[in-house]
Amino acid sequence: MENLCLAGGVALNCVANGKLLRSGIAKRIWIQPAAGDAGGALGAALLGHHLFLGGSRVTDGKDKMRGSYLGPASEQSEIEAELREMGAKFEVLSDDKLISSCVSALKSGKALGWHQGRMEFGPRALGGRSVLGDPRNEEMQTTLNLKVKFRESFRPFAPSVRREDVKEWFKIDGDSPYMLLVADVQDDKRIQMTKEQEALFGIEKLKVPRSVIPAVTHVDYSARIQTVTKEVNPIYHRLLTEFKKETGCPVLVNTSFNIRGEPIV
Repeated sequence: MENLCLAGGVALNCVANGKLLRSGIAKRIWIQPAAGDAGGALGAALLGHHLFLGGSRVTDGKDKMRGSYLGPASEQSEIEAELREMGAKFEVLSDDKLISSCVSALKSGKALGWHQGRMEFGPRALGGRSVLGDPRNEEMQTTLNLKVKFRESFRPFAPSVRREDVKEWFKIDGDSPYMLLVADVQDDKRIQMTKEQEALFGIEKLKVPRSVIPAVTHVDYSARIQTVTKEVNPIYHRLLTEFKKETGCPVLVNTSFNIRGEPIV
């Protein structure tokens, strides 16, 4: 069989998933993005739809999870009302101005709160409700860990990358829309350690940049990848495209707003 589908909490082990893909056991691997109890509830609802309501089970080979953007969306009027109620200062921008402003903020080393379209269903922020950063910034990993995630400074973050650029930056040439596959950074993007750096220990060694995108590269040169397409999330893809035009890098740091044990926002 050429296609393998995985679900259940064990399928959230993105390192194991990456090894399965590289093993050649199947040509394509698809992983349910809410691969824990929440996804089980979705499966139960679909089963009821098919068995008791006579719903069709037709597939066209496309991903029916639609990027996992199955949660609620916020109307512009709702957002503005909330902001006014909390006394926030805000400016409403056109899409063109929004993208250019965000790219400028990212290039200047700022973290970005990104709230667009429908919320993700599952445990990963996928560009609907995300905190974004410049992966080339050596300080970004520590800053986000300590100031946003309130966790150890060495914890790695995941890269969002345009699907059409993934093979150039990572050792994978396929879809990974749900941040559930690990692959290595391409050799030409790595930074080899000097003998002095190799001799370092603990946190000091972990601080040494491993690639030209250090904020998303783990100590073993691996990364947990999310591929982004224009068809599934056009505005997030556009942000990545504009960031690439400005910097040559089609990758962004992508993490969730929450800390461990909390909902995604």
